[in-house]
Amino acid sequence: MLSVELHSHSSLSYDGRDPIEYLLEQAVAVGVDALAVTDHDEIDASLEAAELAPDYGLVGIPGMEVTCAAGHVLAMGVEELIPAGLSYDETLDRIHDAGGIAIVPHPFQKSRHGVAPHISREQLAAADAIEVYNSRLLTGIANQRAERFAKRRNLPMTAGSDAHIAEMVGQAITEVGTDTRSADAILEAITEGRTSVVGSKTPWRISFQQAAGGAKRRLKHALADLL
Repeated sequence: MLSVELHSHSSLSYDGRDPIEYLLEQAVAVGVDALAVTDHDEIDASLEAAELAPDYGLVGIPGMEVTCAAGHVLAMGVEELIPAGLSYDETLDRIHDAGGIAIVPHPFQKSRHGVAPHISREQLAAADAIEVYNSRLLTGIANQRAERFAKRRNLPMTAGSDAHIAEMVGQAITEVGTDTRSADAILEAITEGRTSVVGSKTPWRISFQQAAGGAKRRLKHALADLL
């Protein structure tokens, strides 16, 4: 059994704060076995993190969080940029064509670009796994809906810290039923449903700091683009 952080963001994300080295160090500190850096519509930092991970005694899983027309989709195990703005169905096809798997994060959180309000339940069930525990929650209702949906459809379930600062890496992890320390083995186990989720809520003050910091960084990026 390996413990895996499947949802984290580096400073390459428009709303992330810390360099990948901080995320890797935190992953070691909290005792996870594998880390995926999943920046918004960027992959370079994730590829670098996956390459550096063995130096920290970790398995690195390349990936990204793709903004499709319906919302966010995690592309795991890909080593090429999946373009933003495509339809949900085409995004899943591109991820699979690139050799990856598609995990839908926070599907029922509309305010955070969850896809569920914009696609059919059949489309949602076409994902390889559903993130049923996202640690950045308010009441937990959206997580509960995701878990009920995944169980009804017999879909693999994952968790993710959705960390935008290094300190939150490991807040929610996916326990994966394999002892083989490789990204391929972990992703295969996920698609086969050999997972369990463990997590705790991101503290309110940290959620606020992440949201406020993300807003400032988004504004900074927008101004830079204009200039």
